[in-house]
Amino acid sequence: MLELFGMFVLALAPIIWLVIALCGLHMEAYKASLGALLVAIACAMLGWGMSATNMATAALEGFAMALWPIVIVIIAAVFTYNLTVHTGAMETIKGMLCSVSADKRVLTLLIGWCFGGFLEGMAGFGTAVAIPASMLMALGISPVTSILACLVANGVPTMFGSIGIPTTTLASITGIDVVELATVQAIQVFPFVVACPLLMVAIVGGGPKALKGTVPIALVSGVSFAACLILAAHFIGGDLPDVVASVVSLALTFVYALRLHKSGATVPEEYRLASASETEPDAPVAEKLRAWVPFALIFVVLLLTSKLFPFINGPLSAIKSTVNIYAGDPTATLTFSWVNTPGVLIFACGIIGGIIQRCPAREMLAVLGATCKQMSKTVITMLGVLACAKIMGYSGMIASISAFFVTALGGAYPLVAPLLGALGTFVTGSGTSSEVLFGNVQLQAAQSIGADPTWLVASNSLGVSAGKMISPQNIAIGCAACGLTGKDGELLGKVAPYAFAFVLAMMVLVFAGATVLG
Repeated sequence: MLELFGMFVLALAPIIWLVIALCGLHMEAYKASLGALLVAIACAMLGWGMSATNMATAALEGFAMALWPIVIVIIAAVFTYNLTVHTGAMETIKGMLCSVSADKRVLTLLIGWCFGGFLEGMAGFGTAVAIPASMLMALGISPVTSILACLVANGVPTMFGSIGIPTTTLASITGIDVVELATVQAIQVFPFVVACPLLMVAIVGGGPKALKGTVPIALVSGVSFAACLILAAHFIGGDLPDVVASVVSLALTFVYALRLHKSGATVPEEYRLASASETEPDAPVAEKLRAWVPFALIFVVLLLTSKLFPFINGPLSAIKSTVNIYAGDPTATLTFSWVNTPGVLIFACGIIGGIIQRCPAREMLAVLGATCKQMSKTVITMLGVLACAKIMGYSGMIASISAFFVTALGGAYPLVAPLLGALGTFVTGSGTSSEVLFGNVQLQAAQSIGADPTWLVASNSLGVSAGKMISPQNIAIGCAACGLTGKDGELLGKVAPYAFAFVLAMMVLVFAGATVLG
């Protein structure tokens, strides 16, 4: 047992380093991630005897996964936003949004929660933080607050993100029926989905006092989203819950906000943004339509190329390459989709949107160059984090962490089941990767202690919701999108209390459910 504990502590070393470097030393994320990579290399070599060849190829696989599809998605999303700022379209959008409501709390729900949930459901890979946070910042909300609100919002939809890839992957590797699994996931996450809009209102309003007068609309946003997750999961499966829930939530929240605005409800001065008349005096309809073109195209294109339209999705998804990079396992392959990947599609939408907004090619290239420079440190962060995650996974470090929990806790294991999901997402930045790392661990643990397998496997996805909030990868994306590169440690310190509170509540919920069902 002592040896098992020693390996557990050694396996945690890269994660411990990340927390210390970001929060204690206030180190920039790209430096902290490279440090974590070096710590993982040393631990994998000394503790698990990983060969230099396997280590190098594992890191190379992490680099490749970081560059495609994650980095290209981030750059595409930020480029699209920067282009709308350059053309002046963002000012028009700002004015239109303020004509629906001048209350920054309400606009945060519409943009950060509803639109962000849709982006997560359709694309994922950081788009749900980069684009909404940028838009909120453009409306006049502080960059730190914008990112913090979007990080909190982005956690709970992750299990059904990117057209349900994390859930369908988890179902395939555990053999659990995907509809049954998705339904249990939606039930588990229900209270946290309802809580998120309330938390976002408190965040942008500077505390619980901001909930005064906004609880009804926050509940409309949260309850409609949570209820639709369960209904879509039960009747459709794991692919579409986020998409259905975000669209319904957006429609209901928009109608409620418009009703409040037209009723002449007063907005306290501390929560009021500039009115539409101040930001956009007489913008013609054509200008308004042009302003929204890039985001409308993203909506339509991601929808048409999703699994909802197999006659489009199929041929585009077939344009791909599958390679084996990691030398230690010839079956460990990585697939690159060259066309039907969010980054490529968002880039195309951004460029077409720029053309429609009459932006010259030279200026678009200049914006792209500035975006790449803006994102350079974030790219390094992605490379370091993903390479570290691959080394931890292939070396056996992740397996040692889970083995300690299963052996040490026995029947009390359900208490830490969501913690493993959170840990996997913190390290990799990906809900899908966390499912791959710990999905079968949860299944085997359930079988060994006599717990309900579906409940315990689903709890891994529940933990993903909390881990996504504090993932260095996700935080770096938000900071880069809002021009706060180097403030990763500050954001981690601010979002950590929310994530830890979620984890604790999740642990209690999963343990109670396992006790009842077991």
